[in-house]
Amino acid sequence: MTACSPSSGLPRREFIRLTAMAAASSLACSLRAASPGAGGNVPLGMDAYSLRAYKWPASRLIAYAAEQRLDAVLFNGLKAFERLDDAYLTGLRQAAASAGIRLYVGIGSVTPGSTTFLKDYGSVDDLLTLGVRVATALGSSVVNCRIGNLADRSTPGGIEARMAELIHALRSVRTRAQDAGLKFAVENHAADLRTEEMLQVIQAAGADTTGVMLDPGNALWAMEDPMRQLEQLGRYVACTSIRDYMVWPTPEGAMFQWTAVGEGLMDVPAYVATMARLCPDVPLLLETISNSPRPIPYLQPDYWKVYPAVRAADIVEFLALCRRGHAIPTVQAPAGADPEAFEQEYQRGELERSLAYLRAHGPAGRKS
Repeated sequence: MTACSPSSGLPRREFIRLTAMAAASSLACSLRAASPGAGGNVPLGMDAYSLRAYKWPASRLIAYAAEQRLDAVLFNGLKAFERLDDAYLTGLRQAAASAGIRLYVGIGSVTPGSTTFLKDYGSVDDLLTLGVRVATALGSSVVNCRIGNLADRSTPGGIEARMAELIHALRSVRTRAQDAGLKFAVENHAADLRTEEMLQVIQAAGADTTGVMLDPGNALWAMEDPMRQLEQLGRYVACTSIRDYMVWPTPEGAMFQWTAVGEGLMDVPAYVATMARLCPDVPLLLETISNSPRPIPYLQPDYWKVYPAVRAADIVEFLALCRRGHAIPTVQAPAGADPEAFEQEYQRGELERSLAYLRAHGPAGRKS
């Protein structure tokens, strides 16, 4: 068993706690190895954003994942890392590996014309280069990236211009990705890209170094059926960010809200079975973001300005989902409750209910 050490960059107290936890996890895994059952399942993990209210550093999130017997953790951004030097990142990798956890990493928007692109790490090339280094140190097989969000479809040149920027950026780092043995996984984020546009990006950037970071919740936001999205993109999927969803009709079009897995419209066994067929070793990484209703005003003429090529036939399956769905309420903190503590408890409950449902009904997870 490989363990981190104080010289790896982790604080001594955290090192001792993680090492003890890793040893216990390793022993438990050894005892389970001889028994059949969960080993063939789709791996199960979490996107660290699910527990955003805790503001935990990466080491604590890895420890939580070990407690939950998860197979993988996604850091879809760099803010959870207390530092970005190789010694610190390698320490995290060793702690995760000792608990049988794979790490995945993302870097956000790599499109300079996006409303969400940040220059915190320099130019697009600087950010992509950093992403490769961080992924290599963590042992991540992917560097997740994206354009941005729905607003980018209204930027000068429309989504086609942002796609061109993304393709140029990914082509410029093809050699680095090949040398590092990893892929750039493009996320469909906040309705920026529909499936047909994602396929164009992959084909233009090169499928050998470009894959998909699949988010069914965001597919719904772009007026798509998440199951059809998986069927069309599954063979390109290199990473995921999964949650359930509810959508229902409104006078303006539709409203949707993401839910804990098993509490929405997703046919969970069918979804997991399709993942097992199309991308069997890619972990199902949970990103629960509930209690936040969002509109899709497709009955308003102005809404179609950002989707000029989408036809009525392209949203038929989405409309069928709307007819199946129903309005769900938001949850408020009780009077007198600490809002921060309430949000932490709420987020943790959503995530852990989702994990339990997937283990029971997916089935997902390789640790019984």
